[in-house]
Amino acid sequence: MLRVWGRTSSSNVQKVMWAVGELELPHERIDAGREYGGLDTAEYRALNPNRVIPTLQDGDAVVWESNAVVRYLAAKFGAGGLWPLDHAERGVADQWMDWQQTTLLPDMRTVFWGLVRTPPEQRDQRRIDAAVESLKELWSRLDGHLRGRPFVAGERLTMGDIPVGVLCYRYHALGIARAPLGNLEAWYGRLTSRAAFRRHVMLPLS
Repeated sequence: MLRVWGRTSSSNVQKVMWAVGELELPHERIDAGREYGGLDTAEYRALNPNRVIPTLQDGDAVVWESNAVVRYLAAKFGAGGLWPLDHAERGVADQWMDWQQTTLLPDMRTVFWGLVRTPPEQRDQRRIDAAVESLKELWSRLDGHLRGRPFVAGERLTMGDIPVGVLCYRYHALGIARAPLGNLEAWYGRLTSRAAFRRHVMLPLS
């Protein structure tokens, strides 16, 4: 049985759990990180030397880094589904997974930490406001890509939807000003109709 270390409130853990849910895989999730601790033990360090979450254990295989875990699960258990067999389709999924980490995440982290994890009297509101404005343009890039596509890589949900989909939920749940992006909203609506997305991603921000 798969084991996943990480708390449900972590967006990186939510990526993994959404993939697990879509694939309907038997698993055990172990609370770890923040209020649960457990990352500084020798046992956990042996699994993940970075001492962060999530970490996946599948028999003798141990995989960390959230997008890598999603790719592992998709490749092993979702070939032809979450894992596109067509190289071009898989390349599109891959590029948006990487875009989530390199381009979208910095401003999303600024807004999330600023509004959710920082007391009002300690917030850098100017920095938060700048990130909110930047996100309007960043999300418009995905909106443009989604023109004529129901999902990130084409006609069906793939691993490419998962990292950006998790952050899109947070983008909506934060209640910040958003640009009117019709393609993005239609795609997000399709995600919210999925049981695994509702169960593992659409959780209270904390």
